[in-house]
Amino acid sequence: RARIGQKKLELSLPEGSRVSDLKAALIDLYPDAAPAVEYMLVSVNQEFTPDDLEIPDQAKVALFPYVTGG
Repeated sequence: RARIGQKKLELSLPEGSRVSDLKAALIDLYPDAAPAVEYMLVSVNQEFTPDDLEIPDQAKVALFPYVTGG
């Protein structure tokens, strides 16, 4: 959110797009966010998903930054 400057955004992707396509689109739109976007966890409709998952139409997608700690 800090690198993109928005809490929410709406994107239209071609039918059949995958989580990896979404990440690529975000990197194209916000190159400064690339280091963070590459490693983010993604949930689609409230379920964590791998990058090769196809995103259904009208899906709600959330991105979570990678964190470490213990």
